[in-house]
Amino acid sequence: MIKLLFICTHNRCRSILAEAITNHYGKALLVARSAGSQPAGKVHPLSIDYLSEAGISTDNLCSQSWDEYESWEPDIVITVCDSAAKESCPVWFGTAIKVHWGLSDPSTLTGTHEDIANGFRDVITILKNRIEKLVTTDLKIQNKDEVIRVLEQLGNN
Repeated sequence: MIKLLFICTHNRCRSILAEAITNHYGKALLVARSAGSQPAGKVHPLSIDYLSEAGISTDNLCSQSWDEYESWEPDIVITVCDSAAKESCPVWFGTAIKVHWGLSDPSTLTGTHEDIANGFRDVITILKNRIEKLVTTDLKIQNKDEVIRVLEQLGNN
């Protein structure tokens, strides 16, 4: 099993979506958690609403600091927002592979209900597609540079 930690500054939307989607579509090959450098302390309510709409479990999702995962030792750390991408990961992420998957923040959208709904649905679809592709990639036999290349390529799709 490969452990992924998704990081976003406030850990209330994109990283939460990534955690839930990875655990749903990871087919027991991937296990995910999410955290933030400056967690908001609560999950954005629309993150819960649109995950539920997509049939993805929201059980146990919470906004928390990356300090909570000091001993978890993720294999891969993925930042999902520009703010977090510019921050250095704590030293204890050690040998974890670190990549960035930029995603727009649907929780900051303004406009009609449908505009906001589409923003959340788009991010959910992007993450679902990336995770489904990741599940079909044999990351255990590839060298670290190849894994980074695959992950970065997924982040560009």
